[in-house]
Amino acid sequence: MSKDKYLVLENYIGGKFVPCSKLIDSFNPSTGEVYCKVPDSGPEEVDAAVRAAKEAFPDWSAKSPAERSKVLNKLADLIEARLEEFVQAESKDQGKTITFARNVDIPRSAYNFRFFASSVLHHTNDCSQMDHIGCLNYTVRSPVGVGMCLSIHTILLFSLVHYSLSYGLSVLNSLSIAGLISPWNLPLYLLTWKIAPAVAAGNTVVAKPSEMTSVTAWMMCQLLEEAGFPPGVINIVFGTGPRAGDALVSHPDVPLISFTGSTATARLITEHSAPYCKKLSLELGGKNPAIIFADADMEQCISTTVRSSFSNQGEICLCTSRIFVERSIYPEFLARFVEAARQWKTGVPSDPSNDNGALISKEHLQKVKGYVALALEEGAQVHCGEGVDKLILPQPNASGYFMLPTIISGVKDSSALMQEEIFGPVTCVTPFDEEEEVISRANDVRYGLSATVWSRDVGRVHRVARKLQAGLVWTNCWLVRDLNLPFGGMKNSGIGREGGKDSYHFFTEVKSITIKN
Repeated sequence: MSKDKYLVLENYIGGKFVPCSKLIDSFNPSTGEVYCKVPDSGPEEVDAAVRAAKEAFPDWSAKSPAERSKVLNKLADLIEARLEEFVQAESKDQGKTITFARNVDIPRSAYNFRFFASSVLHHTNDCSQMDHIGCLNYTVRSPVGVGMCLSIHTILLFSLVHYSLSYGLSVLNSLSIAGLISPWNLPLYLLTWKIAPAVAAGNTVVAKPSEMTSVTAWMMCQLLEEAGFPPGVINIVFGTGPRAGDALVSHPDVPLISFTGSTATARLITEHSAPYCKKLSLELGGKNPAIIFADADMEQCISTTVRSSFSNQGEICLCTSRIFVERSIYPEFLARFVEAARQWKTGVPSDPSNDNGALISKEHLQKVKGYVALALEEGAQVHCGEGVDKLILPQPNASGYFMLPTIISGVKDSSALMQEEIFGPVTCVTPFDEEEEVISRANDVRYGLSATVWSRDVGRVHRVARKLQAGLVWTNCWLVRDLNLPFGGMKNSGIGREGGKDSYHFFTEVKSITIKN
């Protein structure tokens, strides 16, 4: 619904939109103006959503994978049918370009539902024979919360009667209520990355999107009934982390929390959920290196590294923020990289020719600019972007939170610019001499999310990839994703993995059963 010039959002609980008495402002980053009013939900609203999810769980978990798959696919259809509406809303709400929202955010949001709608139908069972005489062990992997498949039952009954064997089985059951907390950088994309496997596995959901980017989640709620989701299966509660987020994390009836966001917030989630021994999946920040050897394809490497450094204003946890270049090609790479970065257009998000839009908030913009100021204080060189090049914007965008792609050299490995996640269009370039040296330097941070390696030497890229402390390593590419593969980081970049089988294992609980004739 609308009021004056902005939207007024409502929570979605038990299949109905429920107004909230307290509201907070959410801004359009490209203008600095209020875009919508978001519920400032607290324990009362979260508890209502949990009760609705709890009531819906028995019927939803009892549905067959085929029934759940049909509903997920229908929701994907409905999102795609309103693609342009979602694109415009995501761009205004987050500050990203309509091109990025149209090519990445919204298509991937729909695909998340399609992927898990398909994979839930093909989730396989594992079985193996034990070494002990007279015993066989079966592992049954099923996201259904109600028992095992008929073929395994048939094998068990036949074998128990005719061979007097003992069987051990492990079964994956739905947990019940999944608490999901998603970030502001890829709002619908990362929210659906969590919702899709959770409900495909038979759970019900209480989700809290970021209060800074809530509109597309609210729009998705408008489609849930038409898609066929029963009331209470998906509940969305809007609000801040300290109120709504903490109420969800500390709720005794929510056994699982999946969170994507900052490492600092993850520490609070771990602390507040500890009394309840909750199952946690934490997808956190990164300080991702690119390692470029002298035999790399220079043209491909530069174009991809510009994209990996500055896409979505650098507001992707997988963006490259440290670039190590073999010394023999360092001068050429740096010159060409700066030239390419200057061609990466920053401007009004509604202009499809622009590559970057605005950063999420005034506070975040000042934080990112602060790292550039620190670089100058430490004697580093800023080659382009902040403080070097000028960005001219029309009104009302002149009041927006824009920043040009910024490249810095001469930064020590111990500097905050090389150690801390900046989460903006800033990257540091530095030379290296030896393979073992660069591996050690790349690993010398608290984070371990992703890395890229550039070389034509197949043996080298395999060798380096194995030694890098990162959950994802791309060689001669970036952000090529297969949703069957696990996603997650090492060290302060997270706990656990999601994606493919790992998502099903996280959103279910394993149970061991032993049967003897």
